[in-house]
Amino acid sequence: MKFQEKKTINLVLESLFETYSKRVPDVTKITEAMVSNNIVSNQSEIINDHIAFRTMGVKHLGIKSFEKIFLKHGYKKRDFYSFKEKKLNAYWYSHSEKNMPRIFISELKVDELSKDAQKIIKQYTNQVKNDPVDNIDLNNSDEIINFLTNPLWTLPSLFHYNELLKETEYGSWVIYNRYYLNHYTISVHELKEKYNTLEDFNKFLNSIGVKLNDSGGVIKESKDGFLLQSSSVANKVNAHFKEGMSLISGSYVEFAERKILPEFMNLDLNKINSTHRRDGFETSNADKIFESTYQKQVNK
Repeated sequence: MKFQEKKTINLVLESLFETYSKRVPDVTKITEAMVSNNIVSNQSEIINDHIAFRTMGVKHLGIKSFEKIFLKHGYKKRDFYSFKEKKLNAYWYSHSEKNMPRIFISELKVDELSKDAQKIIKQYTNQVKNDPVDNIDLNNSDEIINFLTNPLWTLPSLFHYNELLKETEYGSWVIYNRYYLNHYTISVHELKEKYNTLEDFNKFLNSIGVKLNDSGGVIKESKDGFLLQSSSVANKVNAHFKEGMSLISGSYVEFAERKILPEFMNLDLNKINSTHRRDGFETSNADKIFESTYQKQVNK
């Protein structure tokens, strides 16, 4: 049974990545440049630190619904994070098997928005009459993939998208992009020397013309100094609205460096694994990473 569970979740993760990489040109651009610079020989050598999803915190949806997919397949719920200004909550999830990406799921606290914004969002989310995850066979990778790649509500209008954009850029992103993978994350510390620090890897990214999110600084550093994160600015996607096509923010790529914890500094480098490095996330870092899809970054 363990083998079957791993296989199901791996098929889901592979499918999500395939769809995501087609929508985000920076993914292929970065991978190809890493291959041509002999940093890796192919995409599969890149260790994925975590993937992230955005959800609407309303009845039948949000974290409580979405997390069931990952809890079913061996993931454990970890720390809670609150982003008061952005009106978001989030949790992260870990898996016991080696090199399984962490999962980061956030949700918009819809009831804390203005009445107008709530009305727009609920016009769409109220079309969902029960928890949609309860209607899928979580042992069937095809059913999970189908769920994650198909809309839960009708196509939004560009007018509604733009109205939400004024108050909650996160909300406008979700109303159109839904459960598309928001980002995947390259574990920089797992790369070869001269590329295995975020400072060095960002120089490489600059050299190949990848625009980086500079909200809160290009490198976001945790209070303890052991988690460093950067992200690209979201690639734009040609979105279909009721009124026609419009270019909007899609997804992006993140880059993380997890430093060795002080108590393990004297260990032989060959013996260092993920348990010896900083785990989890940092609210102040994530708060700025969210802005990778914001107009101020995308339209720089």
